Amino acid sequence: MDALAKSDFHSKEESAPAKPFVLWRPTAKSGLIDWLTTVDHKKIGFLYGFFALIFFLVGGFEALLIRTQLMFPNSDVLTAQQYNRMFTMHGTTMIFLAVMPLGAAFFNIIMPLQIGARDVAFPRLNAFSLWTFCAGAIIVNIGWFLPSDRWGAPDAGWFGYSPLTSKGFNPAHATDFWIMGLQLLGVASIAAALNFIVTIINMRAPGMTMMRLPVFVWMTLITSFLIILSFPAITIALVELMMDRQFGTNFFEVSGGGMPILWQHLFWVFGHPEVYILILPAMGIVSEILPCFSRKPLYGYPIVVFSGASIGFLGFAVWSHHMFTTGLGAVATAAFALATMCIAVPTGVKIFNWIGTLWGGHLQMRTPMMFALGFIWMFMIGGFSGIMHSAAPADAQQQDSYFVVAHFHYVLIGGSIFALLAGIHYWFPLIFGKKVSEFWGKLSFWVIFIGFNTTFFPQHFLGLNGMPRRTFTYDPNMGWNTANFISTIGSYVLGVGMLIYFVVIVYTYLKGKRIGHDVWDGRTLEWSIPNPPPEYNFRVIPTVHARDAWWYEKHHKEEIAQEQAEHAKAEAAHGGIHMPFSSIYPFVASFGILIASIGITAFDSNPAPGIHWKLGLSLTGGIVMFIGIYLWSLEGNEGYHLHLDDESHAPETKPSAKPH
Repeated sequence: MDALAKSDFHSKEESAPAKPFVLWRPTAKSGLIDWLTTVDHKKIGFLYGFFALIFFLVGGFEALLIRTQLMFPNSDVLTAQQYNRMFTMHGTTMIFLAVMPLGAAFFNIIMPLQIGARDVAFPRLNAFSLWTFCAGAIIVNIGWFLPSDRWGAPDAGWFGYSPLTSKGFNPAHATDFWIMGLQLLGVASIAAALNFIVTIINMRAPGMTMMRLPVFVWMTLITSFLIILSFPAITIALVELMMDRQFGTNFFEVSGGGMPILWQHLFWVFGHPEVYILILPAMGIVSEILPCFSRKPLYGYPIVVFSGASIGFLGFAVWSHHMFTTGLGAVATAAFALATMCIAVPTGVKIFNWIGTLWGGHLQMRTPMMFALGFIWMFMIGGFSGIMHSAAPADAQQQDSYFVVAHFHYVLIGGSIFALLAGIHYWFPLIFGKKVSEFWGKLSFWVIFIGFNTTFFPQHFLGLNGMPRRTFTYDPNMGWNTANFISTIGSYVLGVGMLIYFVVIVYTYLKGKRIGHDVWDGRTLEWSIPNPPPEYNFRVIPTVHARDAWWYEKHHKEEIAQEQAEHAKAEAAHGGIHMPFSSIYPFVASFGILIASIGITAFDSNPAPGIHWKLGLSLTGGIVMFIGIYLWSLEGNEGYHLHLDDESHAPETKPSAKPH
């Protein structure tokens, strides 16, 4: 990427009448400083993906410990408290630290390329969201490294039901760190979502109308709206819980007149849209992969788009189907049951559109296609059991049983994870210029597919036979022995499959051979640029003439070349390509937030030894955060210009056997 930039462009600082104040600007273009100060959306996306995959492995290890404990009756691999910590951190890690940031990685890397943009709307805010996510992840997990008698990891469940999280039942600071960590993760998610919305609305290439957007971009937009509309509910709930624990308020304290069920309402007003925050990016990825490997356009594009919007809208109307056993009353139960049945309609519409895309196509069974097809089948199984839960009498029997565990793992692992793994394989050649081996990719798919179904399909029967969730052991006379044993063996197979997948990915990144341009013969704009993409993405901002923009360009080369030459001249006349300078201040601000959060969370209202260092830590972090944000604000929109050095303005429009 650097070599390409040097050969095509030279850079000079943007001239301005009044230069903004900058205390320090990084000059390194590689190494740790470059990564800490980058505002390049592709590098930020890479870091999101890197951290997400690390936490995915951590969450998977926690799941293996859970399954090992349940492999045999009356097992003592984990104590009851350790088991509670494991399933609490497994759920929190997988949802907030693995699947969500992995989706954000694709949003960052792919979305600007698909709309023909050179960057996101607010590059420094993008960096701030990344480092604030890291701060939240550290806060959530910091309890693992502190003494377990007073600190330890949280053990009240990833859902944090009151009164399990109250000071009386759970006095340890682990729950306080969990609360603060989720707050920071919410700040990071909202900052990123606002950035993506502005980018999609304001920075599309000329000619890219809303109904020419790739489906993945549409799902990015809908997911971003879901984030900014749903996260305030969990923010309110977490603030109230923090006040109950730290200042003695009574939002959820029954003894003081509080209402524990209020937490459930606030949590699930966020929690059910969160399901679609996790699944809509997966649907967008699959909607890009199926047309590519079916060699035909997506069937029913407008219906796919509007069904995604319908899912997002209806997602806010079904939260109480998680609460059918709480005594809502017949009217409320009936209303939420009907709404839950309705939301299955747009989901089913998408599945029929995907099948229509496959029907009559010239299918190419590459690794991304296999993971995408696995997504459809696994998600359908999870959807079928979800429809069962929409019937309140059936849900009353299945509530808090292993049937529900099987259901949401088929949706979130068989659904989200399969699609995200498909997306990694699909866009890996674009991001890194290297292609993963088909043999090893397909091997990992089959091992993961077999391991996943062996793990979670028997859990349907465990639930129907009465095994409750969140139980750390069971009696051998309950009749759950065989299914638990099979499920645990399947989890080991699934773990081996994931290990194969990630080893192959890392090996390809380090040792893989470079491949040519547009390896999949793609349809959307990201395949029109060199791989890996240069810092500036597009030499010339493209003009979009059709929904499958790159497919159109490949069949209208002369027309497109003439347009790009004219645009390049106009751009050069205006000073070239404007690129933002790197900045350390988003990292500084997030680091200050991290330090302040540790001090605030560890702070006890009662006088005790160490209160002074906790208060000092809080104040120091606040000062660092303020300095970072203040210096960040002084940078303004300062950047530099890139200028063309040659007369060739159009990118290459056909695949090349040579690496770029």
